[in-house]
Amino acid sequence: MRSEPALMSLAAVARAILEKRLSAREVTQSCLDRIAQWQPHLNAFMAIEGEEALRAADAADAALAKGDRRGPLHGVPMAHKDMYYEAGKVVTCGSCIRRDFVATTTSTALQRLKDAGTIRLGSLQMAEFAYGPTGHNAHFGPVHNPFALDHITGGSSSGSGSAVAARLTFAALGSDTGGSIRMPAHFCGVTGLKTTVGRVSRAGAMPLSQSLDTVGPLARTAEDCAILLGLMAGPDPADPTAIAVPVPDYVAVSAEPMKGITIGVPGSFYVDDLDGEVAGILDATIATLRREGAQIVRVDLPDQRQLSGAAQLVLAVEAAAFHKRWLIERPQDYGPQVLMRLQNGLAISAITYLEAMRWRGPALAAHQTATADVDAVIAPVSPVPAPTIVESDVGGSPGAEAVIQRLTRFTRPINYLGLPSLAIPAGFTRKGLPVGLQLMGRSFDEATLLRIGGAFQRATDFHERLPQLP
Repeated sequence: MRSEPALMSLAAVARAILEKRLSAREVTQSCLDRIAQWQPHLNAFMAIEGEEALRAADAADAALAKGDRRGPLHGVPMAHKDMYYEAGKVVTCGSCIRRDFVATTTSTALQRLKDAGTIRLGSLQMAEFAYGPTGHNAHFGPVHNPFALDHITGGSSSGSGSAVAARLTFAALGSDTGGSIRMPAHFCGVTGLKTTVGRVSRAGAMPLSQSLDTVGPLARTAEDCAILLGLMAGPDPADPTAIAVPVPDYVAVSAEPMKGITIGVPGSFYVDDLDGEVAGILDATIATLRREGAQIVRVDLPDQRQLSGAAQLVLAVEAAAFHKRWLIERPQDYGPQVLMRLQNGLAISAITYLEAMRWRGPALAAHQTATADVDAVIAPVSPVPAPTIVESDVGGSPGAEAVIQRLTRFTRPINYLGLPSLAIPAGFTRKGLPVGLQLMGRSFDEATLLRIGGAFQRATDFHERLPQLP
């Protein structure tokens, strides 16, 4: 066991609390101590609720002493992206417009984790209204990467990626509409799961794009993601898009070996124009997967550029529709980049949007045909490691827009298709920047992705690397 409780995995710390080898107070205090050390450098938290968390930890310890176990994550402290409503709490959504918004309901995903026994540490920073891929925020400042403070975390789940990487929280909810879980996982060296549309209820989570939004975790390991998904997945009367399909034992599956798995490597697009170190890490990862028993084959996917473009159209229109009233009444309260993106969405015609929506079925069918003989497809999350905060600042760097477009080109296609994808830490550059790869799977088959991720992490230690304070 690591000497500092906050450095343990979610699975390990939950076992330690339930077996009374650690108290919930000890674990919570360990997280708060790290938050006090790291938050001034990272800007990862929107709100820190230390005293309330310690009281909840004491209550959890008292309950456990009486034999009252509230769930598999009894007494485990966590913080989540500040877009998940919790009744009585301010939920800013990273915005000025909702700076003082107090939720009257609790999101289903968050409630299911609370029902499993988790404790709230506070809330985590995010891109304004989840509409930004870098981690910049015009109102609250950028979130910093724990492995290199002058580099981005990725967005929009910027605080989630940063806080999990720095071991300030054992896991955190993010959201993925165009890559907002996978990019912070890649840039910050953590594991992130973009779920199938309909796998986890979106009730009580701030919407960005009604047909693309997904709820999912960022955590240290595939096993940790499996635990969280198992607790959150399933139908919900409050969200008719949450589908009643069977929920497997994700944790058990994540412990299975790789043998018998077939993984496809794209012949184009995802392997084009890669940074040299990213390309080398992809090759090394494929070699590791092969050694662990996976069969590696080439796959030729349909034109991913068309999928990416269609995803951008759908996102732009649906986001603009949600924000229409505020765009009319409070345009001055948006950051300039988010305002520009939302206004661009208003300019897209209904015909163009409907054509993009109508094409989703045929595009998914073509993808399923191309991947019929593989269990998953492996690809980089992004063609590059994390750029600096300055390089990707639209307001401060003339080349920032080109940098951002390159960052996000590999994540949007899977969002358009509604399929799951698991981002896993796969290596580090010579400068110490994390690099992640994504495993893209079949609809509602997160289990296979977690199985591959779990086997890879038992064979490597990239997910265990710790950032150091400056």
